[in-house]
Amino acid sequence: MKALVFAVLSTLAFSACAADARVSDADRLALYRANAGQPVANFQYFGRLDGWTPLGDSALAVWTKPSTAYLIELKGACQDLDFANAITVTNQSGRVYANFDKVIVLGRGMNQMPCWIKEMRPIDVKALKAAEQEKRQAQTAEREKTT
Repeated sequence: MKALVFAVLSTLAFSACAADARVSDADRLALYRANAGQPVANFQYFGRLDGWTPLGDSALAVWTKPSTAYLIELKGACQDLDFANAITVTNQSGRVYANFDKVIVLGRGMNQMPCWIKEMRPIDVKALKAAEQEKRQAQTAEREKTT
């Protein structure tokens, strides 16, 4: 089971890295927004994240399980979010609440500024993966046309 989880996370990380090289933060954020549902007041948090992806300096996606992800929009720019090696998300008894909890960037000194969560939306992970694949195929086809 651990090997399967590792393989899935590795694939997610690899596909995120590959997409990052060709897609701007604004385009990635638009893709995630297009595949996110309506805002939710809170979501269940199991004490650790299975992954996360910065989407500029004021938004990110977090995976609470390999197939469960949320688009988190912040109340402003979050210092060093684009360059962070790790983050943490505050929670209240195993639930993360919009307008109450925050994202904290780890590893950049002692003054870790909290980044307040404005809105959280569940992501349709299957649809997101399909949209990312479609975008990569379109980019590959465009590159092949120009060469």
